Amino acid sequence: MIKRILVTGGAGFLGSHLCERLVKESNYVVCVDNFFTGTRDNVNHLTGDPHFELIRHDIVNPVYLEVDEIYNLACPASPIHYQQNPIKTVKTNVIGVINMLGIAKRAKARILQASTSEVYGDPEEHPQKETYWGRVNPVGIRSCYDEGKRAAECLMMDYRRQNNVNSKIARIFNTYGPRMAIKDGRVVSNFIIQALQGKEITVYGDGSQTRSFCYVDDMVDGLMRMMNTPDDFYGPVNLGNPQEYTILEIAEKIIKMTNSNSKISFHPLPADDPTQRKPDITIASEKIGWKPKISLDDGLVKTIEYFREALKNL
Repeated sequence: MIKRILVTGGAGFLGSHLCERLVKESNYVVCVDNFFTGTRDNVNHLTGDPHFELIRHDIVNPVYLEVDEIYNLACPASPIHYQQNPIKTVKTNVIGVINMLGIAKRAKARILQASTSEVYGDPEEHPQKETYWGRVNPVGIRSCYDEGKRAAECLMMDYRRQNNVNSKIARIFNTYGPRMAIKDGRVVSNFIIQALQGKEITVYGDGSQTRSFCYVDDMVDGLMRMMNTPDDFYGPVNLGNPQEYTILEIAEKIIKMTNSNSKISFHPLPADDPTQRKPDITIASEKIGWKPKISLDDGLVKTIEYFREALKNL
């Protein structure tokens, strides 16, 4: 039976890769996006496929669809974008999630919430396990996203407990790859673009803060595996690459891989920027049989090539 699957934020970086994979596996995919950070260019190659439908819509407003599964990815993930309109970010994570849960409840659809490692805030536990409750500043400039995603997880669980909605939660750690927005503002895309253009590589703080980076194909695989788990398994589950690098290491690696003459410049650290970020993926490994397969070097080669072409077309 062909499944009818709704992907919100489906024209975004991660969402477009997920739509592509779902269509490839003969599902009927309804992609909903308001194009705040997503773009038609990311899904143009799918629009002629009879298994793909694109709807321009903001999930803060109700939408009535009949679907079997919902991947709720709608929400800007880059600080530059989610801080641009923080109230809208909170609305997307609360009102938008309620609207998607309403569809799941009425249609008896399975729903997966794309949560985030940001629910852990600036963590005191390292690496981060799903049992860790986090350390988030509720009144800081990042709280629209951090607390918004925490509220979304709360709603997923309350709809499960109160209304028997088959909800699942995946906590996504830093993800990178082709189709990241040129002005995304995140580490990998920033560094690659600056290196390719011969500009200074902007490192915030002294570059000793750590992150882990998961290639987009591995992340899509993790999300689909999580969606297809038994009904009584709902997470939350960390999805990310446990290989940890300092920001300075990433900058130096990208300069080398692009053969760039760029120099590194250091700037003040933004407020509430986490000092460490690394997932414990024991549960993902044991419960959904998932581990990332693509090395950072292999993923960066593909991502650098994508941005090299994208910059030519500007």
